[in-house]
Amino acid sequence: MLQRMGSKQPGTALVAGGAGFVGSHLCDALLARGHRVICVDSYLTGSETNVRPLMNHPGFRVIEQDICDRVVPEEPVDYIYNLACAASPPQYQADPMHTMMTCVVGTGNLLTLADEQGASFLQASTSEVYGDPEEHPQREDYRGNVNCTGPRACYDEGKRAAEALCFDLLRAGRVDARVARIFNTYGPRMQPNDGRIVSNLIVQALSGKPMTIYGTGEQTRSFCYVSDLVEGLIRLMMVSPNPEVPVNLGNSGEFTINDLAQMVLVMVPSAAGLTRHPLPMDDPQRRRPDISRAKDLLDWEPAVPLAEGLQQTVDWFADSLPTGAGGPSPAVFAENTATAHTSMRV
Repeated sequence: MLQRMGSKQPGTALVAGGAGFVGSHLCDALLARGHRVICVDSYLTGSETNVRPLMNHPGFRVIEQDICDRVVPEEPVDYIYNLACAASPPQYQADPMHTMMTCVVGTGNLLTLADEQGASFLQASTSEVYGDPEEHPQREDYRGNVNCTGPRACYDEGKRAAEALCFDLLRAGRVDARVARIFNTYGPRMQPNDGRIVSNLIVQALSGKPMTIYGTGEQTRSFCYVSDLVEGLIRLMMVSPNPEVPVNLGNSGEFTINDLAQMVLVMVPSAAGLTRHPLPMDDPQRRRPDISRAKDLLDWEPAVPLAEGLQQTVDWFADSLPTGAGGPSPAVFAENTATAHTSMRV
C-alpha cells in the first residue's frame, strides 16, 4: 500500500556530508522545498565549491566539522540526513580506521542528536552491504556476501554496523530512523579523481587517454542519476508512517562496464580507446537493485535515462576540469588512473 507523503512539513534539516557529491544536490533540493539547511562537512572528500552558490541563501549555513566529534547545532533540527563518509575505494581505503569510525562513531553521534531533539533520521547506506552478491537482483531481505576482513570491509562492514545502530534505536522507540541502500549514482559534481567508474571513464576520455576497464568489462552495474536519487532520499525521509525496513534506491537498468565505456566513446570522440587491467579484489560481478519496495512505499522510481544523464555529466566535466575539455593536469590524471575502480558508492 502506498504510504502518504504529506504529513511532514518543511523544517530545519541537518545534512552531514552536505558538501559532497550527493550531499550538495540534496542541500539544493531541500532549500528549494522550503527547508532551512545546516550543512556539516569536514571537507575531507567534500568540496566547498559544491555549496558556494548557497552561501548567501538566508536558509543555509555550514558547520565545518568531522561527525566523529559531537555535532552541536545552534538551532533545533527536525531532520538529519547522514551522508558523511568517504565513498569511493581510493578515498575510504586511504584511512580505513577513520572510515569505520565515521560509519560507527559518527553515525552514533548523529543518532544521539536525533534522539535528543526528536528529529527524524535518514542513514545513507549502500549497496555494498550486499557485497559480491549471490542473489540477483538484490532485494532488501538478502543478507549479502561480504568479506569482513578484506580491503573493502572498513566501508562495507562500517555501513552494515551503521544500519544496525539505526534499527536498534528505532526498535527502542528512541529515533525515527530510516535507511536507504544507495546503488551506483552519478552526475555533476563528482570528483574527477575519485576512482568511480563513471568519473574515471569520462575524465580519461576527455583527456584523450585510453579508458581503463578492469577484468573483462562484462561485470554489470546500474546507474542512477543524482537528481533521481535525491528525490528518493527526500521521499523516504518524509513518508509516514516509517517503513521500518531498509529501502533500495537505484536504477534497475543493468549495463556492463563495456556498455558504459562504449557510450562514453560516442559522446567523447577524443577518447583513445580502451586499456584493460586485472579486476580488483572483491569487486562485485553483478549489481542491480530490486526497487519494488521503493515503488510501493514511496511511489518512486528513476526518471532519467542513462544516455541523458551521462551526456549531462560529460558536459559538466568538460566545463569543469582544470584545463577545460582537455582534461585534468597530468598529476590528477595519474592519480585517477592509478586508483580507479569499477565499483561506485555513495
